[in-house]
Amino acid sequence: MNSHRSAMDEVRMAAKLADLKDEHYRNTLALSTLIELLVDKGVVTREEVERKAAELDSFMAHLPYPKV
Repeated sequence: MNSHRSAMDEVRMAAKLADLKDEHYRNTLALSTLIELLVDKGVVTREEVERKAAELDSFMAHLPYPKV
């Protein structure tokens, strides 16, 4: 009985992972669409987006994570 429950837990975890991957894809698609529209309309340039992304990435890379 216990091994059956463990197998079901693994199936549920795999299903949750698949849902997260699908949600990640949709979010990435939405962001990419917004960026492309802003660039196409001349609101921002691709270089500005790349520069800001690098700036934010650099900032996030140096944040200390809390120790658990």
